[in-house]
Amino acid sequence: IAGLQGPGGVQLYLPKIAAQMNAINRFLRFEAGFTGRQREIAILITARELNSQFEWVAHEQVALKEGVPPAVIDIIKHRKPLTNVEEGDAIIIELGREMWRDHKVKPETFARAKAHFGATKLVELGTLMGNYAATGALLSLVDMQLHAGSRPSMPIP
Repeated sequence: IAGLQGPGGVQLYLPKIAAQMNAINRFLRFEAGFTGRQREIAILITARELNSQFEWVAHEQVALKEGVPPAVIDIIKHRKPLTNVEEGDAIIIELGREMWRDHKVKPETFARAKAHFGATKLVELGTLMGNYAATGALLSLVDMQLHAGSRPSMPIP
């Protein structure tokens, strides 16, 4: 749909539920207790596994500002092995890969994530990722293009 920019533009077509969607997004991003680093890794792994270029470009620089090391971003971007990645970061990446690529989280991955985050925080993490998957789906629906002057920075197979 020409002229729309980002998820907010698409939500103009959803006036009855946009406020609720935004409240959920705000809670998951800023009130659920995730660090900025955790939040942005969760968003990037979701964008990467769903090939959501718009979300990737919107969050790559934010991730750097939130302290996600460039090497971790590169691992996510290029689907590299989780060599020398801090445990908490690796859990989020592995969880996202299994959720979105494999469509099944392995019991051992779930157990590690639950031990690391606790049950409630793990469900909130999965919901955060699901929220960005839903956003990615809406962006795909309308073939959302990058903002003028932005360049794709994630390889799409």
